[in-house]
Amino acid sequence: MIIYNDEKFFEGGFTLKYTFTHGNLTVTDLNRSLKFYDEALNLKEVSRREFDDCFMIYLRGDDKNFELELRVNKDPVKKINLGDNPTHLAFIAEDFSLSLEKHRAMNCILFSEEDLGIYFITDPDGYSLEIVSKKFFDKKKS
Repeated sequence: MIIYNDEKFFEGGFTLKYTFTHGNLTVTDLNRSLKFYDEALNLKEVSRREFDDCFMIYLRGDDKNFELELRVNKDPVKKINLGDNPTHLAFIAEDFSLSLEKHRAMNCILFSEEDLGIYFITDPDGYSLEIVSKKFFDKKKS
């Protein structure tokens, strides 16, 4: 049995490592969401699984280390209540200006701080997605 509050755990150079694997969003209209994530962020369906109460659809872009998991409830009456929730997913844009132009044309920009190199878009279910310039991300890491 490992005791994590043991002094040896903290002093002995034992490091737990984690890899981010996916983000999950519950969506109301799968086809509309698949179209949005393909058009807005170039995320494509790579697999799907069926469970008793829902379907899970997994999307990936060029970064093969991250998946977006879309959950679709089988019960269409079960609604999503996002409330005042700051939870979001963030994506680094290779070409920030071109990305901004594309999302403006899609009319999905929620909030923009172009001088900082960030803006938010909303998906068809109202989830916020942050688009970050490489410049902003590099400043954030230093």
